[in-house]
Amino acid sequence: MAWLMRWRPVTVGPEKAIAPDERLSWPQTAALGLQHVIAMFGATVLAPLLMGFDPNVAVLMSGVGTLLFFFLVGGRVPSYLGSSFAFIGVVIAATGYAGSGPNPNLAVALGGIVACGVLYTIIGLIVAATGSGWVERLMPPVVTGAVVAVIGLNLAAVPIKNMAPTAFDTWMQGATFLSVALVAVYARGMLQRLLILAGLIQASLIYALLANGLGLGTPIDLSGIAAAPWFGLPRFATPVFQAQAMLMIAPVALILVAENLGHLKAVGAMTGRDMSPDLGRAFVGDGLATIVSGASGGTGVTTYAENIGVMAATRIYSTAVFVVAALMALVLGFSPKFGALIQAIPLAVMGGVSIVVFGLIAVAGARIWVDNRVDFRDPRNLMVAAITLVLGTGDYTLKMGGFTLGGIGTATFGAILLHALLSRARPA
Repeated sequence: MAWLMRWRPVTVGPEKAIAPDERLSWPQTAALGLQHVIAMFGATVLAPLLMGFDPNVAVLMSGVGTLLFFFLVGGRVPSYLGSSFAFIGVVIAATGYAGSGPNPNLAVALGGIVACGVLYTIIGLIVAATGSGWVERLMPPVVTGAVVAVIGLNLAAVPIKNMAPTAFDTWMQGATFLSVALVAVYARGMLQRLLILAGLIQASLIYALLANGLGLGTPIDLSGIAAAPWFGLPRFATPVFQAQAMLMIAPVALILVAENLGHLKAVGAMTGRDMSPDLGRAFVGDGLATIVSGASGGTGVTTYAENIGVMAATRIYSTAVFVVAALMALVLGFSPKFGALIQAIPLAVMGGVSIVVFGLIAVAGARIWVDNRVDFRDPRNLMVAAITLVLGTGDYTLKMGGFTLGGIGTATFGAILLHALLSRARPA
């Protein structure tokens, strides 16, 4: 355990950022961990539902994967690992999933996810052995900033189009992001650091008053909480290795590499610390977590943009918070009742929180450009950023036989290829 970083206890100040090797009191750390659990929960549950996986397994594996990642990077990189949306298109294509209920070909998808994790781990071992220089030359700040920004912008349509089915829900989304913004600006001390959690609770109370009290919207239903058992085993599954599915799903590893690199760049920009020496270990940690998840019946995992958005808002980067969040996820994975409590949060309220978080992700990408002084007077940088942003935001999708590359994938590979191509040209 000697390689693990030690946390130094500190007290929170109104403007003080908490570094990865610092921690607040354990009660404060627990509250911050809960905030990260709520931030990751919606997407980590939504991704397996869209692929026909068991959400409880996905939540459990997010906790296991985060702890595995923490140990492999020595506790130096503040990141949470949750279900990756990059797998959705290829899993559906490989399994022929109809879109509702359990996926009958789940085992075949799991084999492909394990293969992806193996490829990802091999890439990580190569980076750990050779250094991260070639990866960073392939993906300089103009590319990683664009990829991080695209992750937030690509997800923007999810809360706006899919999480507000009625006019009342749309207004509640506005009330939610306004609640978060008011806490961020006017609250002080620890409450300001818990802006996502505090805004969510405030908006939920407003929703209950208007919907349950005045009948203006669909009431909050707490019956699922009462009916759910306190403890229960998730539905674990065993992978089946089929060549066609493996060839279709394994290349997602390249998207995960780009995501992870972009996330580490964003975290490095926020913390003021160079995360490059830990890049190879971070790739290996994410790859092994994907292998363990796929071998157990869970989705592939990736460093989570939602949690990076929370860090950008709170300026608390203590890795102790992520250990607490991971342990909470383990409890959630074995407790349907806690899962039902989170799922009882109104969809519109979660949508409003998502708008804030996804916007913060996009801004984190722009911050990479600012901190690295990317020169947009150079037409090469301008073209790479401009095209990448629109490809990702517009969800530009390419189909190659049975393989579908969605907006984040096309934007990621497009940014890398554009930069490589245009860098060979002489500037005007």
